[in-house]
Amino acid sequence: MADKNNMTFLQHLEELRWHIIRSVVAVLIVAIAAFLMSDFIFGKVLLEPKTPAFWTNQMMARLAELTGVDALRINSNNLEIISIKMAGQFLTHLKISAYTGIIVAFPYIVYEVWRFIKPALNKKEKNHARGGVFFSSVLFFIGVGFSYYLILPLSIHFLGGYNVDPSVTNQINIGSYIQTVSSVLFSGGIAFELPIVIYFLSRIGLVTPEGMRKYWRHAIIGMLALSAIITPPDIFSQIMVCVPLIALYAISIRISKRVVKRQNEE
Repeated sequence: MADKNNMTFLQHLEELRWHIIRSVVAVLIVAIAAFLMSDFIFGKVLLEPKTPAFWTNQMMARLAELTGVDALRINSNNLEIISIKMAGQFLTHLKISAYTGIIVAFPYIVYEVWRFIKPALNKKEKNHARGGVFFSSVLFFIGVGFSYYLILPLSIHFLGGYNVDPSVTNQINIGSYIQTVSSVLFSGGIAFELPIVIYFLSRIGLVTPEGMRKYWRHAIIGMLALSAIITPPDIFSQIMVCVPLIALYAISIRISKRVVKRQNEE
């Protein structure tokens, strides 16, 4: 095997190609398994948040009973979904299998990225980046779980029940529903990667804790904008997304501070 520290540009490209191939193979394996488990993927995971039996919807119903605020009830009626294309359900099945493959195989994809960049790091950088695959994967799945149990039911309730006029009936296409689900879950997972991003930006000097404290107002505006993009256009959902993002920003400041302190000690 060639020394990765002395590889030519073409050899690096060949190495990158194999990392990409292995990542794609991992996604395909999970996607095939997800395709064969369609009853569970659709019945118990994707379509469940639109039903009154979903955990979040039940908790909101109990909260409505305790507070007497009936507006807190969400998805109290099962949202009906239709398919308007001959191959619509089959194509949706394929898309969901691919999306599931990417989400479940995310830790392995990150691991392959780490394997590719690892030879370019020195010993100290490797030590500092230790655990990066684990923590980035954990944060991603926390973001996906947060979006699935909180943001997604609110999105379905707001968008699925929104009417410009009582005479207009909502008939939600399966493709539109799946697009909303996938965008909410992926956006939540990526948004929760903020501490990891700040860590590496601090390592290369593009971000400092002083700068993050100085521009915290600008950061909050940015997070509000991000919340508005990945949530339905109601203030409650945006606040529910923005609050954990602000908490992650505060954690990221401490991470950046530790990185800068460690660099100064070295």
